Amino acid sequence: MPDYPQYDELFKKHKACVLIPTYNNAGTLADVLNKVLEYTHDVIVVNDGSTDNTIEILKQFTQIYEVNYTPNKGKGFALRQGITEAARLGYDYAITMDSDGQHYASDLILFLEQLDKTPGALIVGARNLNQENVQLKSSFGNKFSNFWFWVNTAISMPDTQSGYRCYPVQKLANKIWFTRKYEFEIEVMVRASWSGVPVTYIPISVYYPKPEERVSHFRPFKDFTRISILNTVLVLIAILYIKPRDFLRLFTSREGWNKIWAALFVHPEESNARKASSIAFGVFMGVVPVWGFQLAIGIPLSILFRLNKTLFVIAANISFFPPIFWFLSLVTGKWLMGNHHWIPLSEMTWAKAMQETGAFFLGGSVLAVVLGIVAYMLTYVLLLAFRGKK
Repeated sequence: MPDYPQYDELFKKHKACVLIPTYNNAGTLADVLNKVLEYTHDVIVVNDGSTDNTIEILKQFTQIYEVNYTPNKGKGFALRQGITEAARLGYDYAITMDSDGQHYASDLILFLEQLDKTPGALIVGARNLNQENVQLKSSFGNKFSNFWFWVNTAISMPDTQSGYRCYPVQKLANKIWFTRKYEFEIEVMVRASWSGVPVTYIPISVYYPKPEERVSHFRPFKDFTRISILNTVLVLIAILYIKPRDFLRLFTSREGWNKIWAALFVHPEESNARKASSIAFGVFMGVVPVWGFQLAIGIPLSILFRLNKTLFVIAANISFFPPIFWFLSLVTGKWLMGNHHWIPLSEMTWAKAMQETGAFFLGGSVLAVVLGIVAYMLTYVLLLAFRGKK
C-alpha cells in the first residue's frame, strides 16, 4: 500500500471522501479498504453494529476515520450517519461503496470526473445487470424501483438500487430523513431531486460472486415491502405537494418562462400544429382519469406521435392539482348522466358508489377531450400571432 495514494490530490481538490458502511463483512472489508487506500486516505467507515471481528480489522487501518455504534440499525441509518459526519468534517462529497467487495475502487475516479461535468450532483453508479450471477429478483426489483423513481421525479435512471454513489453531503446533511433500512437509498434520491439537486448516473463495473459465496443482508419480503410502502408515500407527496409546487414555480419564475419560451420558439422546424398538438395532448393526459400514470402513458405516446416532449410535459403539469380536477370530473359526469343528486356518505351503497365512479370516469374523459381541444385552439392562435406561419 503506497504511503501517498496516487489520487489523493484529486480527492482533496473536490473535497471528497470515500464512505463505506459495513455490517458483518469481515471477510471482505480488509481487501476493500486496502484497494481504496491506494486512491485516497480520505476514508470514513461506518461500523453498523457488526458482531464479527470488524472492530479488530479496523484497528489495522490507522489512516481511516471510524464511526462505531451498536446495535445494528440498518444500511440507511449508517449512510445517514456517514453523510452527516462527512459534512461535519468539511467534505463536500462522499462516494459510498459497499464493503462486500462488489465495487471496484478503480471506478472512484469516474465519479470525480463526472463532478467536473455536473458539480453538486448526486451521481449513481449504474451496474450492468445482464451479466453472470445476477439474480432475477435483483433485476426485477431494480426495474420496479426505476419505474417509481421516474414517476416521482420524471427522471429516467437505469439503476436506482446501486450502492456505489456520490452524495453532495453539504446539501443533504441537515435534512430530516424518515427511513433507515435499504429504502433510504430511494428516499435520498427522490428527495434530493425534489430539492433541486441534479441526479445523474455513470456506468460502473461490478463483481457478482456466485450465490453461495455472496453475503447479503437484504431480506426480500421485509425490505421489498418497506420499499413499496415508501414508494406509495412518495407518490402521494409528489401528487399532492411537489408537482403542484413545481407547476407554480414554472409560471412564477424567470427560469420557468425561459423554459416555456424555448420549447415554443427554439425549434423552428416544428410547425405550429405540432406544438399546439403537443400542448393539447399534455392537457388531455393531465386531466384524463389515469392519475399517477399520466407521464408513464403519455411520454411513450408523445414519442410515437413525434410531438414536442418538453411541451407535452409542461402541459401535463395541469394534473398537479388533482383535487380540483377530481371534483370537476365528478360534476361533469353527473351532469352528463342527468344526475344532480349528491349522495350523503350515510346513504352510500356499493351500487351507488359504482354509479359515482362511472360518473367520475365519464366526466374526466369528456373534460379531458374538451380542455385538450381548447388548449389546441388557444395555443395555435397564439403561435400564429407571435410566430407566424411555419
